Amino acid sequence: MISPAFFWAQSEPQQFVLFDVEFTYTKQDADTSSPSQSHYYVTGDKLNPNIPKDWTTPVDFRNGTVHIRIEVQEKPVGSEPTKWTLCYIPNHGQGNGYGCTGSDLYLEEGIYEKDVPMTEFWENESIIWSEGIKQMDLVIKDDSGGQGHAHKRKDFEKFFPTKVRITMVQVAKGVNYDPTLLTN
Repeated sequence: MISPAFFWAQSEPQQFVLFDVEFTYTKQDADTSSPSQSHYYVTGDKLNPNIPKDWTTPVDFRNGTVHIRIEVQEKPVGSEPTKWTLCYIPNHGQGNGYGCTGSDLYLEEGIYEKDVPMTEFWENESIIWSEGIKQMDLVIKDDSGGQGHAHKRKDFEKFFPTKVRITMVQVAKGVNYDPTLLTN
């Protein structure tokens, strides 16, 4: 896993691991997660303790990118298209109050990575980035769109149980993602 101490070795870091979580997620977990079903909550000590309070200055993470890495370690047979929606929950929001990006759809176990501009995901402008975030909500879904929560499907056994490791690395504007931040 990631050691939070080395993210901030430079006086002005240009990227940091927001979180790195590994977990098994069952249908019961999805049904009983609170306050919202199908959510896995990344809060408290699951988040990097050194998240900047202001994502706009002195380093501009708000206009940078996020590197999303998902390692699907266990998935039910059948190759059902699955994805995780990854929602930033701010200390203070506007509009709907939060914004979400997500993993690509995947069919099988494996490692999937992508970079997403911080200004190009759903409701990114609903977050007051100068006031930071307090948690991340991870939501398992099918391929039907925004409301495709996997636990609501009649064939939920195609999604559960699953074991994943999800890592998000925030990268400053104008900087390229450096994969050396991640270790086994």
